[in-house]
Amino acid sequence: MSVLKEFKEFAVKGNVVDLAVGVVIGGAFGSIVKSLVDDIIMPPIGLLIGNVDFSNLFVVLKEGSKQAGPYVSVAAAKAAGAVTLNIGLFINALVSFTIVAFAIFMLVKAINRLKRETPKEAAPAGLTTKDCPYCLSTIPEQATRCPHCTSELNS
Repeated sequence: MSVLKEFKEFAVKGNVVDLAVGVVIGGAFGSIVKSLVDDIIMPPIGLLIGNVDFSNLFVVLKEGSKQAGPYVSVAAAKAAGAVTLNIGLFINALVSFTIVAFAIFMLVKAINRLKRETPKEAAPAGLTTKDCPYCLSTIPEQATRCPHCTSELNS
């Protein structure tokens, strides 16, 4: 089989396309969450704790060679060549990550719930089944070991 043909088969499989769509939507979702954090969540929090603009909350580690401090913003400090510890930008990134991680957790939780609620596979005619007490999979009544979780069954 040629490399081009193998690549075509790989690229058109459903899971690869799903992954590509997930990456694109995830990137868009990330930018929405970043805007939510930077523009909606952090300004009121900064206002409540004393007019702090988190995007410009930084510590100068080394003065710039072009201009001495104090610097009004991270951008001004960078332009002057100062070395800064950008605490506010890190806090914004941390809040963004927490929101994205929580949203992904809720999505995975919902998907797992839907997977559990799928109807059990029908048994072939004349074959009685039971549920595995360990993984709750449907297995033949005569089974002594679960084929899904490999647990040994007593009955």
